[in-house]
Amino acid sequence: MARLWEKLLRGLRPTPIPDFPDAPSRPARRGMAEHATFDAATPQTDVPFATTGPGGHRGRMRERLLERGADGLADYELLEMLLFLAFKKGDTKPLAKKLINQFGSYAAVLTAPADALFAQEGIGVHSVAAIKLIHASALRLAQTELAAMPVLNNWDRLIDYLTIAMARETIEQFRVLYLDNRNRLIANEIASRGTINHTQVYVRELVKRALETHATALILVHNHPSGDPSASREDIEMTREVQRAIALLDVTLHDHIIIGKGAWLSFRREGLLKAA
Repeated sequence: MARLWEKLLRGLRPTPIPDFPDAPSRPARRGMAEHATFDAATPQTDVPFATTGPGGHRGRMRERLLERGADGLADYELLEMLLFLAFKKGDTKPLAKKLINQFGSYAAVLTAPADALFAQEGIGVHSVAAIKLIHASALRLAQTELAAMPVLNNWDRLIDYLTIAMARETIEQFRVLYLDNRNRLIANEIASRGTINHTQVYVRELVKRALETHATALILVHNHPSGDPSASREDIEMTREVQRAIALLDVTLHDHIIIGKGAWLSFRREGLLKAA
């Protein structure tokens, strides 16, 4: 599981992705079952893998995963196997490659909004459910690991988690991490969601929540759907307003992180946190 998780994290970081040949198109179906582009029960000579039984392609893929681990599989092969959950028979490789071509990477497919996935030809409700289940599982794993240790001592893991959770959100999201006196995570909450490029932060509610959780420190986080994590004047002014308000409670603002696409900004690292 750890190797599979590391493979997902590597996919979240921007790397050149070679184009795959497009998969054959077919009408999208949203019934109780989804079907691949051919009936695997009938042997065919014009497809890469004519069978999907234990002795066929799917069986060999499972054996590779179990014997060699996820490192032995390409990203499109991981997605291909994930789609086995939705397509009980047939070749899912063309669809896997098509989705990676469309969204840019394996991780981008996992984090794509459900509506964007449904808009792809050949994708139905079972495919979307399988993809979102893996995304949710990755988030749950990252959050659980983060909660078990001091946040400030595991900065890379924190950034990985926030990237998975927020980098590809199409709406701006404002999140607050509430920490105890050992900098362990007490609560990780979405304070507000905004429009495409703005979120309203209610400082009074944030202060109230800090009192309720007995937090001694906060980390603010929000994403920029544009992908550029540069801090705006509004971002800086809001941060200083929060910093002044929580200082009255003897609560420290450790940082304000802006998540972009493949990049992030730390107010502390950039010298944008001033004395309250």
